Amino acid sequence: MLSVARRHSLAEALEAHRAISLAKAIEARRCQATCGLLARASIRGVTENTTPAPKPQLRRALTLGGAIAIGLSSMIGAGVFSAFGPAAQAAGSALLIGLTLAFIVAACNATSTAQLAAQYPTSGGSYIYGREQLGHWWGFVAGWGFVVGKSASAAAMALTFAAYAAPEAWLKPVALAALVALIALNSFGITRTAGAARIIVALVLTGLAGILSTAWVLEGASPTGAQALIAGLDEQLATPAGWYGVLQSAGLLFFAFAGYARIATLGEEVREPERNIPRAIITTLLVVAVLYALVALTLLSRLGSGGVAASSAPLADAVRDAPWAVTLVQITAAIAALGALLAGIAGVSRTTLAMARERDLPSALAIVHPGVQVPRVATIVLGMVVALLILVGDVREVIGFSSFGVLTYYFVANLAAFTQQDAHRRYPRWAQVIGMALCGVLVATLPWQSVVGGLAIFAIGLIGRAIVVRRLSRRAGHFGS
Repeated sequence: MLSVARRHSLAEALEAHRAISLAKAIEARRCQATCGLLARASIRGVTENTTPAPKPQLRRALTLGGAIAIGLSSMIGAGVFSAFGPAAQAAGSALLIGLTLAFIVAACNATSTAQLAAQYPTSGGSYIYGREQLGHWWGFVAGWGFVVGKSASAAAMALTFAAYAAPEAWLKPVALAALVALIALNSFGITRTAGAARIIVALVLTGLAGILSTAWVLEGASPTGAQALIAGLDEQLATPAGWYGVLQSAGLLFFAFAGYARIATLGEEVREPERNIPRAIITTLLVVAVLYALVALTLLSRLGSGGVAASSAPLADAVRDAPWAVTLVQITAAIAALGALLAGIAGVSRTTLAMARERDLPSALAIVHPGVQVPRVATIVLGMVVALLILVGDVREVIGFSSFGVLTYYFVANLAAFTQQDAHRRYPRWAQVIGMALCGVLVATLPWQSVVGGLAIFAIGLIGRAIVVRRLSRRAGHFGS
């Protein structure tokens, strides 16, 4: 047996060994904790250094009033001074019927756009709606037609402004100066654009009020012109050719309504978009419908359908007995053209941004300025393209393909709205069916040159996209849309 002393010595040795083992275990745990903290800190540092910062987005700064101002600026400048003469040539005494049909087409398209914008409150308009509801190719068709067609329209508006504001010799320099000024304005924020649109719309509406009032008080203005219209309706509508003329006039006047799409393209910048975008679109459409009806009644009462059809500037001819009012027409028309150009730049640059985000256009165009939160690169590049169009020639007579593109754009919008689920529906599906059908009917009234030109532009875009998609698919090792 071990002695008491020996047992005591063994117990002390065992206790010492346990103490040493415990100390080592505690030290090991401390090392593990320290290493873990260092590792986590290192991982955080690597993550923070390698994870890209969120890309700047557009800022929701556009109020309901600002959206309405941009829509009105686009719509009034596009048609009130130029559309009624050609429309009267086509429809004759049935001009008001043509205007009513144009409003019906616009209303169907506007309700579809409003319904889609509430579900997809982002930049791009029908490009996004077609892409999300129908597929990538449908979206590309809408976006490509809008960007190309409205770029040409922007050049035409700049030249139209210059034609009213400057002598013929200064046409292109003045058009370029106006373009540069509005590109710069658009580059400094959507609130600047909306503020300028408010001023332009106020000036144009004031000018039109003065022009229409003067036309009614001048000697010779009376309801007899309207009575003659009613008397000539039976003759105008008695033949298929007469009805075809009415459809042609509806097509011409529809393009004067089409500017409400600008509001949808700015969806990413509108406050409370689900509420404000539909309200802005419908309000803009109704205001312009009332304005166009007043203009049509005034022109018909003052000049008659024959006089309107024979005039290249019917509003000026309606007040030709008051020279100051003729000058007012020129000034108001110049300001209205500036408004259409301003809104066009905003709409096309945002659609370009949306297409670049999805790689349907060069990705550099998707850069958003972090300070003012606008697509400044897309805006500047758009300005360069429009400036080139201005320098190449007078595009006011060769942008018929834009009409084909606009009708295609709204056809896609109606089809996309038709496919929306019930949870997102605000309007019945039959409205979208009517919208699609009438867009097709109006295409049939376009000059064949416009249709051929439009098809050529779409073919170029679709072939280009097919080549890009094929190359990207090969790089990724698989095929996709």
